[in-house]
Amino acid sequence: MTHTPVFCSIIPPHVLDKLARDGNDAALRTLEADAALRTRRRVTGVRDVVAPAPSDSAKPNRTIYDAGHQEVLPGRKVRGEGDAPGPDATVNRAHAGLGATFDLFRAVYGRDSLDGAGLPLHASVHYGQRYNNAFWDGQQMVFGDGDGDLFLDFTIPVDVIGHELTHGFTQHTANLEYYGQSGALNESVSDVFGVLVKQHALGQSATQADWLIGAGLLGPGVDHGTALRSMKAPGTAYDDDVLGKDPQPGHMDHYVRTSRDNGGVHINSGIPNHAFYLLATELGGNAWERAGQIWYDVMTGGTLTPEDRFAEFAAATVAAARARYGDGTELQAVLKAWSAVGLPSD
Repeated sequence: MTHTPVFCSIIPPHVLDKLARDGNDAALRTLEADAALRTRRRVTGVRDVVAPAPSDSAKPNRTIYDAGHQEVLPGRKVRGEGDAPGPDATVNRAHAGLGATFDLFRAVYGRDSLDGAGLPLHASVHYGQRYNNAFWDGQQMVFGDGDGDLFLDFTIPVDVIGHELTHGFTQHTANLEYYGQSGALNESVSDVFGVLVKQHALGQSATQADWLIGAGLLGPGVDHGTALRSMKAPGTAYDDDVLGKDPQPGHMDHYVRTSRDNGGVHINSGIPNHAFYLLATELGGNAWERAGQIWYDVMTGGTLTPEDRFAEFAAATVAAARARYGDGTELQAVLKAWSAVGLPSD
């Protein structure tokens, strides 16, 4: 068991940095809160864990808390597993999003919660004052309400919930270090399973899906933006006077070298994101099936190391595709996808 200083949030620091420099008070408060969380929170990473077989009756165990606009966790319990929906739409969305994530891992991959052993799912809503973020702190989910102008309630996009919870899945499987290329893979895996949670919940095929992360999150103060990230077309999610320009590359030729954002983990994740999109759309059908299964096999197969870079991850997907599907369509689609983003993998 290792302890890694990680704070996994959905809004990239470069976005909040720009907003704070431009005088946005909510962004400044969010950055200050995030900095305090980074100094005191630790993600407990569990390496080389083989998940036990779940029982046929495995069900989620969800608890939602109300932080009451304070920055103290978890807050007051407002809904437990089996409780009926209440009047607070944010509480109900958080509860449903935890369930949708559990359902994907359970129904599709036979995994009993994030750790494979029935880990209870906890979430706190109404965190802080106009808090513009959502995060996984190693033990639970936390959602801000947004400022109502640039960002809306962070429980609105179910893929945001799925993204952050997947950091818990990664924590209990490959435990990818949160820096540089391994950190970008950590973020990308969360984007992959985040969109799969959304597509599975909506019953969308790979061709029907929008492949956006955070669609519906941007508020009326954003004139030119559709989401936080696009897996279909990295770098096109927003181009706005207030937010700035989406900096994600979709090819290794445009890889961003930076010391900020833990070595660009929210930026360079666009490259493996795009590879997964290309794979899923090449294979067609439901992305959570063959494409998602290959990514799941890599994450749970015990072959990755926490420091692995893009090339090692790509090679692991090739091996996983071959092991599960042989040398046919799936393997060729994996090779084609990585080659298209500048990462020949075989």
